[in-house]
Amino acid sequence: QLQLVESGGGLVQPGGSLRLSCVVTGFTAGRSAIGWFRQAPGKEREGISTISATGAFTKNVDSVKGRFTISRDNINNTVFLQMNNLKPEDTGVYYCAGSHLGVVFDIRTSNFGSWGQGTQVTVSS
Repeated sequence: QLQLVESGGGLVQPGGSLRLSCVVTGFTAGRSAIGWFRQAPGKEREGISTISATGAFTKNVDSVKGRFTISRDNINNTVFLQMNNLKPEDTGVYYCAGSHLGVVFDIRTSNFGSWGQGTQVTVSS
């Protein structure tokens, strides 16, 4: 079982940037694909980005392509989500999640079994 702890959320103006961090611990931390999800008020949790265990494969959904970048530092067991040009519709609670798989091609909640507690991102002027 993995343990995941997110940080880096906050309030930012439209067009601004934030970098989220997710510290991953556990026996299989270095062999697990990691995903980022977000949940806006009244909406379902949405998968937005994933990175494979080695970092060689990444995928972003269309709504964040060109604005968000996922990366990982396996020496320090940390996964990052760099978010640029933020929009009000990016507002929500952001969660990182770990998979039992080394690579995930479909960013859906059922592919991830371990979850962090979430960090709030608010984009507003």
